[in-house]
Amino acid sequence: MTGGLFLSGAIAALFATALPAHDPSTGIIDPPPDKIVIKVATVNGSGCPQGTAAVAVSPDNTAFTVTYSDYLAQVGGNSDPTAFRKNCQLNLIVAVPGGFTYAIASADYRGFASLKSGASSTQKASYYFQGSSNTASITHPFRGPYDDNWQATDTTEWAQLVWAPCGVQRNFNINTELRVNAGTSAPTSTSFMTMDSTDGELSTIYHLAWKECPAS
Repeated sequence: MTGGLFLSGAIAALFATALPAHDPSTGIIDPPPDKIVIKVATVNGSGCPQGTAAVAVSPDNTAFTVTYSDYLAQVGGNSDPTAFRKNCQLNLIVAVPGGFTYAIASADYRGFASLKSGASSTQKASYYFQGSSNTASITHPFRGPYDDNWQATDTTEWAQLVWAPCGVQRNFNINTELRVNAGTSAPTSTSFMTMDSTDGELSTIYHLAWKECPAS
C-alpha cells in the first residue's frame, strides 16, 4: 500500500532533545537547525493490513503517531493457527539537511497483553537502511500470567548506532513484530498481545542522534 493512503505531506520534523552540543570522540552534535522531512513510502504486514494503520502529524509538525486498529497476535482457543505472529513494516523516505547524517537512538512502543500462566510473548523491532546489511534488532520478552498494559523501550549504545549513509538517499525501514507462544498454558485458553499505538512525542519515541558527514 502506498504512503498516499496515510499521509499527504511531511510526517514530522523530529529533533532529539537530550544530545550533547558536540562530542569530539563520537562526532555527535546537536540537531541541525533545519527540520528533517519524513514521508511514508509503504506500510505492509499482517499486523497492519490495508486500512488499519494511519499516520497523523501533530499540529506543530514536531511529532507523529502511528495508530494501529488490527495489530493483534494470539494463540489458543479458536485462534487462527497463523495468528501467533503479526508484523508491520514502515518504509520511510527521510530528507535531512545537507552535510548531516542521523541514527535512531531510542524508540518506545506500547500496547496491551493478556497472557495465561505458562504462555509468553515477545515484541521485536528492527531498524535498517535500504540496501544495507547492517540491521539493529531489539527484542523484549513477556511471560504469563500477565494482564495489563505493556511498554518497551529500545535504546542503542552510541557505538552501536546505525547511521544513514552520507551523500545518498536511502529509505529507512522500521519492522515491528508481535509473537505469542502458548507454552504450557491450557490449549482452550487464549493469550494475546496488541500494539495499540506508537507516539512520536519528543520525549518518548524515535529520538535521533546526529553527526556531520565527512567533507567530500
